Amino acid sequence: MADETTLPLPPLPPLSPLPSLNGLPATPVPNLGEQLLDDFLTTGCALDPAKVPLMAQQYTQALGIGAGTVYLADLPQGRLRPITGDAELPIDGTLAGSALLTGAVQTTEADAQGTVFAWFPLLHGEERLGVFGVRTAALDRTGLRRCQLVAALLAMVLAAGRDTLALPAELLRALLPPGTVYNSQVLSTAVLEPAQELGGDAFEHSVAAEVLHAAVLDAMGHDLTAGLTAAVALAACRNARRNGAELPELVRTTDLALTRWFPDRFATGVFLRLDLPSGLLHWSNCGHPPPLLIRRQQLVADALSRPAEPPLGVTGLTELTRAVHAISLDPGDRLLIHTDGVVEAAGAGRSRFGEDRLAESVIRATADGAAPAQALRALVGELLTHRGGPLADDATIMLVEWQPAAFRTAATTAFGGARRFERSTR
Repeated sequence: MADETTLPLPPLPPLSPLPSLNGLPATPVPNLGEQLLDDFLTTGCALDPAKVPLMAQQYTQALGIGAGTVYLADLPQGRLRPITGDAELPIDGTLAGSALLTGAVQTTEADAQGTVFAWFPLLHGEERLGVFGVRTAALDRTGLRRCQLVAALLAMVLAAGRDTLALPAELLRALLPPGTVYNSQVLSTAVLEPAQELGGDAFEHSVAAEVLHAAVLDAMGHDLTAGLTAAVALAACRNARRNGAELPELVRTTDLALTRWFPDRFATGVFLRLDLPSGLLHWSNCGHPPPLLIRRQQLVADALSRPAEPPLGVTGLTELTRAVHAISLDPGDRLLIHTDGVVEAAGAGRSRFGEDRLAESVIRATADGAAPAQALRALVGELLTHRGGPLADDATIMLVEWQPAAFRTAATTAFGGARRFERSTR
């Protein structure tokens, strides 16, 4: 039986120096800590997230970088909560919180004893899980790199952990794409709430061949059948995209799949196709709330509102020719695609959360420097606060930004002065 005080790490093979390449000096033999990290990352060793504190302790000691503590972000409450027994920290007004919000390392000056405190963000793609706090006697370039490696490893283990899920959520979780996809021209990130009990909400996004394909779906009901309906719609959408279907055919394929497999169910959905070099957006809306357009930190009223169309899977309407709309985006434009569970969430006095509050939350968070994924997490916190408890309906929000300012180059900004146009075709 493995010793309870140490992690059951696999045996390490002996490592020898690598040969020199093109006259460069040979790589020295890694020390024990580097061997541990290398073995973990190359073999994909999956460890229980509950052992993250012990893992952090072992690796920081092996690497000679002092002592470390892992804090997980509780964004709705604005707190960083340690996995171990240390005190909680506020996100606002602390170096630890700054590391979380900016995604960058934050350090203090050495104190009277020569001790340095450093905070490393725990990142999973664009998602910020928490921070890794390190107390060390010194932090040179080598120590900084080793701390970053440990933080990357811990984030990997934490992201791989799974909460206890209801069956519909487990079904959809297996089919959903990564929460964030991006390249140098576009970023798309999405969240679902409640993540452990979602029933009929789903989303899809993918970047390929200079095109962003995205969809947000909301199936009728909140039971297992709703989860199955959303899963079939998601699979049909993804399959059509991978087979090269254009937007009208992709929507029709999804429509027919629901009619065939769930004739007594329906789903609403928005399907997007964004050409990345030009910023030309095509979309089709099937009974879903219209996407919102944020331009220069302002909500553009009714920019993507069009005459309502029937939901997907309505028997007798599968021969309907769906409208495909188009509009050209400006660099830095953001699209918010959401399900009705967001804007219809009722708070005190049964006041709706509403589209204005939805857009204002994202505008405020991004203006304060929050990354898109962080902005959506903060939005979920505001939504739960407004509701005063768990949501009565699933809530899914996708944020798409074309040519984000942080990614923009002289080449991509050339489209900023392109003539804007809009059209709708049948």
